[in-house]
Amino acid sequence: MKFNILTLFPQMINDYLNYSIIKRACENNFIFVNTINPRDFTKSKHKKVDDTVYGGAAGMLLQAQPFVDALNSIDLDENSQTIIMSPDGETYNQEMAFEFSKLNSLNIICGHYEGFDERIKIISKARLVSMGDYIMTGGELGALSIIDSVSRLIPNVLSKAESFKNESFNEYLLEAPQYTKPREFLGYNVPNVLLNGNHREIYIWKRTQQIKKTKELRPDLFQKFLKSNLSNDDIMILNGMNIFT
Repeated sequence: MKFNILTLFPQMINDYLNYSIIKRACENNFIFVNTINPRDFTKSKHKKVDDTVYGGAAGMLLQAQPFVDALNSIDLDENSQTIIMSPDGETYNQEMAFEFSKLNSLNIICGHYEGFDERIKIISKARLVSMGDYIMTGGELGALSIIDSVSRLIPNVLSKAESFKNESFNEYLLEAPQYTKPREFLGYNVPNVLLNGNHREIYIWKRTQQIKKTKELRPDLFQKFLKSNLSNDDIMILNGMNIFT
């Protein structure tokens, strides 16, 4: 899969690619990350990409021409989507990550300063995506979050030991508590069920913890889980919690 990132600060993206799973994914050609700087497409001799706001407002607005021309420089295929990191957009989540992972390429436009000239959104026909209800200086951190979360879903990026199948948000459930050595630390012990070697009991314990944790911490996800395709084990656990009574 290819990520095309339109950013005025490509080094912020490129630096992140030098670490951990993402670095390995790039080296093995499972993903490709291409940064495009709209400043290289400006017609201003001073490489200017922003200007004052018509009608009066604080700050500077990113101009349409450099960003539209930068986007047009990308060779787009049919299985491609363009998104703009914007507080106006739909909130990013794991479902969206799965959706993006099925694409051949994802083009991410990162803003800065006071935002975009509205015509960038109109001409690009981009999908607007927000990382949450808070303000950031630019879209680069959001773009990196998307690159990271989507890349984990690309075949072969994760090893079997790093599999995403049991991670938080899959199946609308948070991850169960996990432990490593030592068995006892400052009076806190690893639950006995995790030490008995009974895989069935361990599975039921972990699944129960997932469901209880999600119900307590993320009731919004829990409601989605209840409407999903529940297994017989899930129904048994939920009945034990008196959810259906």
